[in-house]
Amino acid sequence: MNPLKIITLYKNEKLLVSRAASGNRQAQRFIYEHYAPKMLSVCRQYIRDLQFAEDVMVQGFVKVFRNLKNFRNEGSFEGWIRRIMVREAIDFLRKKQFVVFDEEKVDARSRSEVDISTSLETEEIQALIDALPEGYKMVFVLYAIEGYKHKEIAEVLKISENTSKSQLYKARKVLQEKLAAQNRVGYGTR
Repeated sequence: MNPLKIITLYKNEKLLVSRAASGNRQAQRFIYEHYAPKMLSVCRQYIRDLQFAEDVMVQGFVKVFRNLKNFRNEGSFEGWIRRIMVREAIDFLRKKQFVVFDEEKVDARSRSEVDISTSLETEEIQALIDALPEGYKMVFVLYAIEGYKHKEIAEVLKISENTSKSQLYKARKVLQEKLAAQNRVGYGTR
């Protein structure tokens, strides 16, 4: 088969999804190879251990391929895959009982936006996020990285909107404290 014909074929996402949904292994392989690195990154944001994150990603792709016929080409195909990966990661953490949500409410007047801008490398930022308690981490990633609203987070995690807001506030506060401590050490003030 002519390689140029394959490249042209797979630039048409609707056709690619249609062929993959009908069981075309070459189309499925192309989808997997194209999206796997991004989706592993998504899973890794939730799951500290890379091997577990890879397992979750593979399970996510199994669901993707089982449900391809349900994709209606409304919105981004990558976004659809991403939502499946996020839910798989959350389900994994729930099954392992790693997640505890702190129900303590935070007074809205005491909230302040936390600025986490710094010159840290991506790996250092991920390490700081990984160090958060799982409940804080999931809400932070869903809100700050995935762009979910508190109502959506509450539905996905089966918690109240106030709990979501509280977890985000606490996650930001912990991150701010850790960044401030790192900056003090980095500037030799400690």
